[in-house]
Amino acid sequence: QVQLVESGGGLVQAGGSLRLSCAASGRTFSSYVMGWFRQAPGKEREFVGRISPSGITTLYADSVKGRSTIFRDNAKNTMYLQMNSLKPEDTAVYYCAADAPPLRAYSGGYRLPGEYDYWGQGTQVTVSS
Repeated sequence: QVQLVESGGGLVQAGGSLRLSCAASGRTFSSYVMGWFRQAPGKEREFVGRISPSGITTLYADSVKGRSTIFRDNAKNTMYLQMNSLKPEDTAVYYCAADAPPLRAYSGGYRLPGEYDYWGQGTQVTVSS
C-alpha cells in the first residue's frame, strides 16, 4: 500500500511562488508514475502535470505550462511541484497521485484521475488578487 502526503500549500499573492511536496511511502518509489491534480470548489479534479518514474519526462496542463516545474528525488521518496507566477485561478486543493506497476499505456499521457492508483489527502493553495 502506497501512502502519499502533500505539504507546502498556503496563501500567496498573485505573481508569487509556492513549492509543494509529496512524500511517498513504499520501497519502489522509483518505479511510480507521479502526478499532480487540483480541485477547486464545485469543480472536477483537474490535471496539473505528471512525471515519469526516472524523472526524465514531464507533461503539464496548458493552464500551468511555462510557469510550473515537477521534479522528484527518488532517494528521498519525494516529488515536488514548483509553481511561479501564480494566478487567482490557481486556487484549489492540490493532490499528488501515484501509479505503481503494472503501469498504464502512455498514449493518454496520464492526464486522467482514473489512471492513478493512490492519492494523497491534498493541500490547500490560495492565491489572492
